[in-house]
Amino acid sequence: MDIPRFGIPEKLAARMSMAEQHAYLRTRLTRRGTLRAGVAAAAGAGLAARPAQAAPTVLTAPRASTRVDGSLVAPFGRHLAYGADPRTQMSVAWQVPFAVERPFLRIGLQPWALSRRIDAEVRHLTTPELNGGKIAAAEQFYLHAGLERLRPGTTYYYGVGHQGFDPADSRNLGTLGTFTTAPARAEPFTFTAFGDQGVSYDALGNDQLILGQNPAFHLHAGDLCYADPFGSGRPADGYDARTWDQYLAQTETVARTVPWMVTTGNHDMEAWYSPDGYGGQNARWSLPGNGPDPVNLPGAYSFVHGNVAVVALDANDVSYEIPANFGISEGRQTRWLDRRLGELRAHHDIDFVVVFFHHCAFSTSSVHASDGGVRDAWVPLFEKHRVDLVVNGHNHVYERTDAILNGAVRRRVPIGERVDPARDGIVYVTAGGAGRGLMRFAVPDSYEGHPAERESVDTFHTVRGGGKAAETVEWSRVRYTGFSFLAVAVEPGRHPRMEVTALAESGERIDHFEIARG
Repeated sequence: MDIPRFGIPEKLAARMSMAEQHAYLRTRLTRRGTLRAGVAAAAGAGLAARPAQAAPTVLTAPRASTRVDGSLVAPFGRHLAYGADPRTQMSVAWQVPFAVERPFLRIGLQPWALSRRIDAEVRHLTTPELNGGKIAAAEQFYLHAGLERLRPGTTYYYGVGHQGFDPADSRNLGTLGTFTTAPARAEPFTFTAFGDQGVSYDALGNDQLILGQNPAFHLHAGDLCYADPFGSGRPADGYDARTWDQYLAQTETVARTVPWMVTTGNHDMEAWYSPDGYGGQNARWSLPGNGPDPVNLPGAYSFVHGNVAVVALDANDVSYEIPANFGISEGRQTRWLDRRLGELRAHHDIDFVVVFFHHCAFSTSSVHASDGGVRDAWVPLFEKHRVDLVVNGHNHVYERTDAILNGAVRRRVPIGERVDPARDGIVYVTAGGAGRGLMRFAVPDSYEGHPAERESVDTFHTVRGGGKAAETVEWSRVRYTGFSFLAVAVEPGRHPRMEVTALAESGERIDHFEIARG
């Protein structure tokens, strides 16, 4: 019998949900002596705020966190996120390597006038050493400050600190960051997007190219840092929480200035912290939420910037391929999606609706291809409400479809062409080349300057139960096996449009097309 690293027989592990894994790790492993004595297992306050999560369980007496002189501790890993109203709200999060006293944020309109001081919330994660040291112990301190009543379209300076480290001190002015709130009225802007990043030279390179686009915000379609490099949602998955420290330090160069709007991929489910696997996600990120009837998934939310509405979804909830969290929202996320898309489409100031999530509805990559669960649950709603653009990750490649309606090509969209989603159908983009190891296609790449078009591609989609159903498709228009990202330039006005461009890690353009309405 195959015994995985956590000691759970493979046949049992394959049937365990994320909540069952959490219970196993928190109870059965202690009775079998897998955890070392004296290691604290309590997640910090704020992680139990979501109803989907159980109160943290203390396995043994917590050990005291190491404390050092605050003047010797510099914050790192700053990352921004919009609040529910990007015109007036912003969340700032950061990390410190040790426990500090009285953390805070300062903010002002000039770097020498950081007069406003806001107390920060501490979210403390402790990860024990597991399985004789194969899973490393880590103690992490994440700090969060929510800003409200900001001025629309205004650039602010901010600094983060604690007792002994004041960002307003002249010695620390180099640690300051800036952000700009969304405008009160629609203006031209650019946003960027990708998925499946990890920690690597290529990931860092993509970040710097993104910074050069001067985006208003960035969309990350899940699989952020790969602290769990396996991503199967099983107890056998390895895990190193310290990878998050590397990831947030890597990302800070962009995310300290650009709101880093993330959703949840299969590699972001971490069973140790909470029954739904999202305790770690809730500790590290503050995201807008989804209204008065909460879905209780951190990766499900929406926001509006100018004339563009963005909807984030947690595809773990509907994935047939990786079912550890299948059905976790009991249909609430899909009902919220239907309602929210209807509300956004009825808003006269919103021209475009963009949806992003992890697992692909339409892809021909040889590894994951398409997830039938996404197709069954959400594609009919995208078509019902005529979503303008869908962005996915999961497959570590770039692929772009023609305009699809009812599962078939409604209109071919060659490179450089225009599409009207209200009439032609929806274009789906897989932008999974953010920095993690690349995947491949069964047919040649075909991208700008290197055409190798195919009338059809033999591929598959995952069906309920995890099986693969073969299919031959005609919608794979652009394919690129390389690191890349999306840059979307939005032009409001009488004839609003979005120019969607895919850029390779070299800066070379590999695809572009236009989305327009009317």
